[in-house]
Amino acid sequence: MAFFKKLKERLFRSSSRIEEGLDAIVEEGGEEEVIEAQTQAVDTGAPVSEPVPEPEPEPEPEPEPEPEPEPEPEPEPEPEPEPEPEPEPEPEPEVLAARPESETLSPEPEPEPEPEPEPEPEPEPEPEPEPEPEPEPEPEPEPEPEPAPEAKKPGLLGRLLGRSEKQTVIRRALDDDMLEQLEELLITADMGVDTALRVTANMAEGRMGKRLSTQEIKELLSDEVARIMAPVARPMPLYPKTPQVVLVVGVNGSGKTTTIGKLASQFRAAGKSVVIAAGDTFRAAAVEQLQVWGDRAGVPVLTAPEGSDPASLAFDAMEQAQKDGADLLMIDTAGRLQNRADLMEELAKIVRVIRKKDETAPHNTLLVLDATTGQNALSQVETFQKLADVSGLVMTKLDGTAKGGVLVALADKFGLPIHAIGVGEQIDDLAPFDPEEFAAALTGLER
Repeated sequence: MAFFKKLKERLFRSSSRIEEGLDAIVEEGGEEEVIEAQTQAVDTGAPVSEPVPEPEPEPEPEPEPEPEPEPEPEPEPEPEPEPEPEPEPEPEPEVLAARPESETLSPEPEPEPEPEPEPEPEPEPEPEPEPEPEPEPEPEPEPEPEPAPEAKKPGLLGRLLGRSEKQTVIRRALDDDMLEQLEELLITADMGVDTALRVTANMAEGRMGKRLSTQEIKELLSDEVARIMAPVARPMPLYPKTPQVVLVVGVNGSGKTTTIGKLASQFRAAGKSVVIAAGDTFRAAAVEQLQVWGDRAGVPVLTAPEGSDPASLAFDAMEQAQKDGADLLMIDTAGRLQNRADLMEELAKIVRVIRKKDETAPHNTLLVLDATTGQNALSQVETFQKLADVSGLVMTKLDGTAKGGVLVALADKFGLPIHAIGVGEQIDDLAPFDPEEFAAALTGLER
């Protein structure tokens, strides 16, 4: 993931050109449309507020404490009737018979109010409010949360309609004019005419007339690029036969020497024993640079006097690698232009000589391509493939070009494995090729 971030940052020139072009295309014939963003935090409050009044029946149990003081007097009248049966022996009224009836009647009303508290125990039926705990089951309004799902529906509608922030996006209907503009944009990114036509045709399939935004076009373009690149994203194969001979070729300044040093360091870190042959005997700086990388990686570098025959050095290096029991022998070659027949013949000679030592060698022929060359990379692949039987590609300097689309054209036209890509001079700036990460970085799409 760290390499993807680096790749996206350093492919800025390519991605920014595509992004700016897409924005211009969509804005030219597009129209603003209003979209709405959901605001979930606010919406959830509305439906909750509606059931809130429903718990208002909860104050109804407040009368329940009222019967609680009433049962307290209830035990009081109960002891009162108990003393009433004690005065049952009423001999006194017989003695009082001589008294006037008015006197006898006066005490009688006194017990009459005493039965009046007896109706006061009538609150004993007030235990009927004790079944008022039945209002406690009146949380039957609580099953009314069943309408709560109904409250959810307005909540959703509120998020979609009533409680949303309006935003605008520009969309343009996909038509023939828009397709032509997309094709031109991809061609300027060095994707090539044939590949650009194929990519836009696949993007348009089933979408003609549909209104698309810049973001949607980026996603379609990224998916299509990743689909083309997926079959060629393969690491360099390793074989049990030792030493495995890896011949590295390419034009002047493509980054062969640096690439060999980085690969040797990575193989060494993976536990492989590696030997490097400095076959660019015509350029002293190349030998020195390779020796620096060999020291960093702890890998021996075999050299020859300046101007020596590179084919002879390659043969000697194979013998030395066999004696040392090395897993890999990486042979650097001089940079040569694909239109120089004499230099290309020299490369063919190296291949013939090492095959005298091992008929199956070289086991890998890596063509290092400079991304800044653009469509010229296609002709380089054609020429080197004829003379050296190229088995895989390494693309360098993607950080210094706005022509990153050339890698898509190479994959589409030749189908050769892309083993690695480079976006800088540091050891970790060369990494295995990931089609999805590359497509997202090329189009400026956030992952």
